[in-house]
Amino acid sequence: MSNTPDFSGARWFKSSRSNGAQNNCVETAFVPGFIGVQDTKDPHRRDRLVFSSYQWTAFIADVQAGHRDL
Repeated sequence: MSNTPDFSGARWFKSSRSNGAQNNCVETAFVPGFIGVQDTKDPHRRDRLVFSSYQWTAFIADVQAGHRDL
């Protein structure tokens, strides 16, 4: 059994800051309990990051509070 969530059927969303670009974008996908973040420049998705729902919620809260500079 793998601890890696299955993103094979996930719907990926591009960042709103991508302005319709096809490459050089960040995408996120949500599966039960996890969030994936990937770079569209890598067609094999070797660079995908995976966060638990808790980690993602904490990150977003830090961004909204101004503790992270994006």
